Amino acid sequence: MISIKALLAKPFSKYIHYTVQKWANNPIETQDNVFKNLISEATSTQFGKDHNFQSIKTFEDFVKHVPVRDYEELKPYVLKVVDGEEDILWKGKPLYFAKTSGTTSGAKYIPITKESMPTHIEAARNAILMYINETGNSSFVDGKMIFLQGSPILEKKNGINLGRLSGIVAHFIPKYLQKNRLPSWETNCIEDWETKVDAIVEETLPEDMTIISGIPSWVQMYFEKLQEKTGKPVGDIFKNFNLFIFGGVNFEPYRAKFEKLIGRKVDSIELYPASEGFFAYQDKQGEKGMLLQLNSGIFYEFIKADTFFDENPKRIRIKDVELGVNYVMIISTTAGLWAYNIGDTVAFTSLKPYRVVVTGRIKHFISAFGEHVIGKEVEEAMRVATENTDIRISEFTVAPQINPESGLPFHEWFVEFENEPEDLAGLVDRLDQSLQNQNSYYYDLIIGKVLQPLKITLIKKDGFQDYMKSIGKLGGQNKIPRLSNDRKIADTLYALKVTK
Repeated sequence: MISIKALLAKPFSKYIHYTVQKWANNPIETQDNVFKNLISEATSTQFGKDHNFQSIKTFEDFVKHVPVRDYEELKPYVLKVVDGEEDILWKGKPLYFAKTSGTTSGAKYIPITKESMPTHIEAARNAILMYINETGNSSFVDGKMIFLQGSPILEKKNGINLGRLSGIVAHFIPKYLQKNRLPSWETNCIEDWETKVDAIVEETLPEDMTIISGIPSWVQMYFEKLQEKTGKPVGDIFKNFNLFIFGGVNFEPYRAKFEKLIGRKVDSIELYPASEGFFAYQDKQGEKGMLLQLNSGIFYEFIKADTFFDENPKRIRIKDVELGVNYVMIISTTAGLWAYNIGDTVAFTSLKPYRVVVTGRIKHFISAFGEHVIGKEVEEAMRVATENTDIRISEFTVAPQINPESGLPFHEWFVEFENEPEDLAGLVDRLDQSLQNQNSYYYDLIIGKVLQPLKITLIKKDGFQDYMKSIGKLGGQNKIPRLSNDRKIADTLYALKVTK
């Protein structure tokens, strides 16, 4: 018998679908309104005064007065906010700082304001409601839901709470979901990731789990521990588990392994959240890409990735983007980030409405020989190479080998297989061919005998988890880069390779 909660979810989902369609069908006007509101609200801030917001009337004015910055370049303003000063990047003080680990500056403090915080919650909620509206499936709202996330314990810095974004969001779970939500507060506060996952396994085993959510690599660890403890596939342990919600990485490299761990197919919803904003979510099961959130207090700009490092690359608005082009996404937000480079690259899969896929990081690429291979290309190569096989990948990353002991340089793929392929040479050929088909520069380098075809280095079971643990980044929102332009990760992984 269907519950009242499940019944009420359906009309609510129709209402949310209607409101989403309203702005999604008027994207240019929606973004224009966001832009005007941002400038108006921040004119009297220090940043607004320093960048002449009073004279900014058009996007062209904004480009003229506000340069693109990353965290390091915005840091002088952020540090004033961290020190407790008001009206610096946004009016007043932020509610929170989302603390993330920076690659060059240690900890990064991303402000979250009373205007920006609700957009994180609403987007996550709307993703589920859009799924209900499309599929008619709302029965899962009666079961238990788990969100694998960071600790909700927050510190204080000059009167402002700070913690990981997922931990901050844990304080805003709607009341109607709190009774259904796992893990318990006590378990969620466990800092050590392996101890935490063990506790989550114990808590969830007796429950009727219907939604499981988290970064795929860490959900995989949870599934493996469930299977080790029971000897059963996850789909048999949780008979009503039918929705997997994920974000942070491309799910495709994990899909085959997940289907084996679960024992059946389940629906999934992809999200694109970050400390800086909740940018997109999957709004249709059959469509590639995620609906860009154009009404969430975020103004978007885009720069073609292959021109990004030019002296004066062209910045464009949503109305000028093209399908299939790799763009660096630049944001301005109600949290006080201005023309801010979050470091992600995206490509549009649809312009009506605007849907995106994340293609990688502008700093995560291999171009040691001018090939400019990006994350999306190596992931697609792995998907193509393992399609219609029983090969299952646990994790992989790629790095250039510039000075091999003999022969030409090559791309080295560090791969942890669940089941090592019988024909490894065949897999290598398929991977290399797929990469050549996608990237004409790589093709030219192989044909021109500048590079030899890629090579695979086998990593032992749980090797990537051991690596993440060794650098203090096991669990939470941490994930291994899909590829690097140097050997920092690669050289460490050598200690974890399979020896025969």
